[in-house]
Amino acid sequence: MKTTGTETTGANTEVIVREVMQAMTKHEQAEKVNRYRILNQFAKRGEILFTGSSLMEQFPIQELLIDLGLDTVVYNRGIGGFTSDDMLMHMEEQVFGVEPSVIFINIGTNDLADGSHPFEAQMAKLLVNYEKILRQIKERIPKARVYLMAYYPVNETDKVPEWGAELFVNRNNRNLPVANQAVQKLAEKMGYEYIDVNEGLTDERGMLRAEYTIEGIHMYANGYRVVLNNMRKKIGLFEAVPKSV
Repeated sequence: MKTTGTETTGANTEVIVREVMQAMTKHEQAEKVNRYRILNQFAKRGEILFTGSSLMEQFPIQELLIDLGLDTVVYNRGIGGFTSDDMLMHMEEQVFGVEPSVIFINIGTNDLADGSHPFEAQMAKLLVNYEKILRQIKERIPKARVYLMAYYPVNETDKVPEWGAELFVNRNNRNLPVANQAVQKLAEKMGYEYIDVNEGLTDERGMLRAEYTIEGIHMYANGYRVVLNNMRKKIGLFEAVPKSV
């Protein structure tokens, strides 16, 4: 079957657009790394750190704590689109530059999102990198309390854009529980804590509630409010004395 000139042009255009978008994403990530490098100079040492990919970057922790009347200090060093490979290259900016005493990590869903390789292969690579990340933390900040966060469920049907179906080839509600079990075992191996804060995020189908998600993966603040409430129930780190009026 011959390919028409129009089809070829369309395919070429799609490739060009994809490459341009990837280049823009890489540039934006590099800018965030640079901003964090400078911002870390002003960070108060020994506080709480949120780090990882976009699932952590988009966690509006300060706004939610203010809403609760709490003055807990939390630094967010998540970077959208980051894989475990990326985080390993930028541990200084994403972790060590803050010198935290408590670290929450959510990294790896972008590794799993690569549908060009089987889930099992992606998971195996992720675990190798994740362990390297944790070993660096154990070496550099041995007294830090580290929490490996469970990956959130996704919604594969309700709000998925036309271009987004490929995101769920590996990153879906069949594979994510398997990934969470592996992360839990890794936490136990490294002497850290795995924390599942997903209670209340899913509907009767076991999918991320439509009202919580932007496009099936990332969440609005109302979804993160559920996560924060679960974190407070489980570990009590966000029970600081409210500011006096």
